[in-house]
Amino acid sequence: MKDNAPQIANIGKFQNKLLTADGQTRASVALNNPETLWFNTGTLCNIECVNCYIASSPTNDALVYITADEVRDYLNQIESRSWPVREIGFTGGEPFMNPNMIEMTRAALERGYEVLILTNAMQPMMRSKMREGLLELQRDFGDKLTLRISVDHYRAELHDDVRGIGSFDRTLTGMEWLRDNGFNMAVAGRTLWGNSEADSRAGYAAFFAEHGFDIDAQNPSETVLFPEMDETVEVPEITTSCWDILNTSPNEVMCASARMVVKRKGADRPAVLACTLLPYEPEFEMGHTLAEAEADVHLNHPHCAKFCVLGGASCSG
Repeated sequence: MKDNAPQIANIGKFQNKLLTADGQTRASVALNNPETLWFNTGTLCNIECVNCYIASSPTNDALVYITADEVRDYLNQIESRSWPVREIGFTGGEPFMNPNMIEMTRAALERGYEVLILTNAMQPMMRSKMREGLLELQRDFGDKLTLRISVDHYRAELHDDVRGIGSFDRTLTGMEWLRDNGFNMAVAGRTLWGNSEADSRAGYAAFFAEHGFDIDAQNPSETVLFPEMDETVEVPEITTSCWDILNTSPNEVMCASARMVVKRKGADRPAVLACTLLPYEPEFEMGHTLAEAEADVHLNHPHCAKFCVLGGASCSG
C-alpha cells in the first residue's frame, strides 16, 4: 500500500505535449477504432477506497450525475459520426448512486449496444428500485448486459483493507443476487499485494468456484487485474520509437478505441475525455462533442506509460 509521505518521481518528465524530457518525439495515439464509449455517472460513491484513482467518496461531487437525455445525445452522435462502437460502459463513482442509471442503461441497450456497468454491487445496487430495473433489463436484453464487480482481492480481509470493514460481505451479497438472477458478471481486481498473476487468477478461480459464480478467472476480459496507478513511481516516457522497441502498437492502447464522457460540477454540458483514467487532467479534455474527440492523444502522463503501454491494461470488456 502507498504511504502518505511525499515522494518525488518523474522530475522534468511529462511537461511538453509533443516532446519528452530528452527532446525525443512523444508518442501519440489516433482514435482508429472507437469500440467503447464510457460515461462517468458521477464521482459520488457509497464508500471511499484507498488509492481510488478518481477519488470517489460519499462527498466528492466534482463530476456530477449525468442524465439520460445527455447520454442519448452522445448515442446520437455515435450514429452521426459512424463510430463502430459495440459497447457502452458506465463507471463512477458508484453508478447505481445515479438515479438515472436504469434509464441510461436501457437507452444504450435499445440501440443494440452491449453495456458494461462497473459497480461495487453494494447497497446502491441493492435498493429495490434498482433491483427491479435490473430485472427488467435482464428480461428484455439478457446477455447484452454485464456487470463488472470490484473485488479488489479474493480474501475478505485484504479487500476490506481497501474498501472498509464489511465491504467484502456486502459485495458478496450483491454478487449472489446477480448470480441467482442470471446476470452476466465479471470481476475487477487489483495487484497491489504483489501476487503473481498466476497466483491471483488461481485465487479468484477458487473464490468463484466456492460461490458458484460463472466467471472465468483465466479470461482477462472476465477477471481484470489492474496495475496500481501511483504517480510517485518513476516511469519512462513513451516515444515514437518505443512501439518497435516494445513490440507493441499504438492501436493496442486504450485511447485508440475508447473515449469517456463526464459532466463537471458547474458545467452546462458534458465534456469528452481521451481516457477513463485521467478525469481531472485538463490536457486530456478534448471538447464537448465526439467530433472534437477524434483528435490524436499525446501520451503525456505517467499513467499512459505505466498503466496502458507498459501494463497493457484496458477498462473495456
